[in-house]
Amino acid sequence: MKPLPSEVYSVATVREIDRSVIADGEIAGYTLMTRAAAVAVLAAGVHFPLARRWQIVCGAGNNAGDGYVVARLAASEGIEVSVLAIADPALLVGDAALAWHEFVSAGGEVRPWSGRVDAQAGLLVDAMLGSGLTRELRGDFAAAVDAINNSSAPVMALDIPTGLHGDSGAVLGSAVRADLTVTFVGLKQGLFLGEGREYCGTLCYSDLDIPPAYFANRPLEYRRIDAAQVNSLLPRRDRGAHKGNFGHVLIVGGGRGMPGAVLLAGEGALRAGAGRVSLATDPGHAADIVRDRPELMVHGVATAADLRALLDKVDVVAVGPGLGRSDWAAELLELLQADERPAVWDADALNWLVSSPNVKRSRAITPHPGEAATLLGSSAAAVQSDRRAALNALTARYGGIAVLKGAGTLVSGTDAVPWLCTAGNPGMAAPGMGDVLTGMIAALLAQGLSLQDAAIAGVDLHARAGDRAAAGGERGLIASDLLAEIRPLVNA
Repeated sequence: MKPLPSEVYSVATVREIDRSVIADGEIAGYTLMTRAAAVAVLAAGVHFPLARRWQIVCGAGNNAGDGYVVARLAASEGIEVSVLAIADPALLVGDAALAWHEFVSAGGEVRPWSGRVDAQAGLLVDAMLGSGLTRELRGDFAAAVDAINNSSAPVMALDIPTGLHGDSGAVLGSAVRADLTVTFVGLKQGLFLGEGREYCGTLCYSDLDIPPAYFANRPLEYRRIDAAQVNSLLPRRDRGAHKGNFGHVLIVGGGRGMPGAVLLAGEGALRAGAGRVSLATDPGHAADIVRDRPELMVHGVATAADLRALLDKVDVVAVGPGLGRSDWAAELLELLQADERPAVWDADALNWLVSSPNVKRSRAITPHPGEAATLLGSSAAAVQSDRRAALNALTARYGGIAVLKGAGTLVSGTDAVPWLCTAGNPGMAAPGMGDVLTGMIAALLAQGLSLQDAAIAGVDLHARAGDRAAAGGERGLIASDLLAEIRPLVNA
């Protein structure tokens, strides 16, 4: 097993890598199948060490072949193994047929599907269909998925849970809910998109020792944001550093009666390491915000002239948290639209951008699907049905970097390959989370990161802070819970 790589491919591209290495005679197909099975057996031993009675549910194609090899290797290690065949193994061809024959020759027994799985199994292994499925599950396959999901035994899926679309992550009628998915050759995008993360459980990966040349120049669908990559963007600070070295962020927001969002954004910026953070907010909020967080420099701003006096003192501007849609907000936004400093626009600023669209290379926008739909004159359902296309459209229409928030947050890339965040959890679907993210991205910009790197790092750090904060449970997670988790992450 190896660390998850950055590269995320389509199912077709992974198949082409697999096909090429076999066609070139570099590695035989059955050798790859055996390597995959060995990795799966090892992973099962690590994750389910007490499971000594396994049932492997085999279907059709090479996914079934992987299952038959898993059964043979597990049995050779003294594990009690049973195999259920959803499809007649006599109809298997090629390497899958060889895998079945070798299992039977080693003394293994295959029983036809009878409508139920082993109630005493300590582990169920899904080896039914893999990543090739493109239509809704029916018949015995659907029944087997239901039986697996209704079992109390943990489940390991080989390559991808049966019923999950390998490219979109959509559930095709029904899908196996795996506790562990062991995937091979390359990461398929469906493992991370749509409902993929929910159905895959813990994800393990092996490239099966395929030479790197077979991965070179293959088309990528996404790059997965990696914690090590983000950590490299935030080196240890020089011992002689002072706050002036780490930038000055101005956050504009907090219209009348809405101080919370701008306070969260300000605290997010402080915790992410900005040298100084100023807030420009409704004058009625200044005293209360300072009392809650005295490290923030809070300015009551009544007019655009008041804001203009602050701009020349700062390096980065973030605008939108709690801003509202009043005449006061419109006046401030009109001034900020002409400003060329690196900027992050979110929340109410995005609603204003719809009515006065413009292209800026120095700006990051951070919409959730509903805001993205408004920015594109579309619908949230349309955005969610093709998030990559929506991301590309946002970048084309508004310039700079687009961050499309949600499960599997996307960040537009300067080379047209989007970045994909695989951290985070459903507990983060809560008020104020986006405000904290806005402050974090602005702080990273202020510390000298490029617009793309600040967005990538901010999204990943925010998601990982959410995961740390959710250690005690996802339900009831609130945005301010993330603040204490940011500092250890930016100093990792």
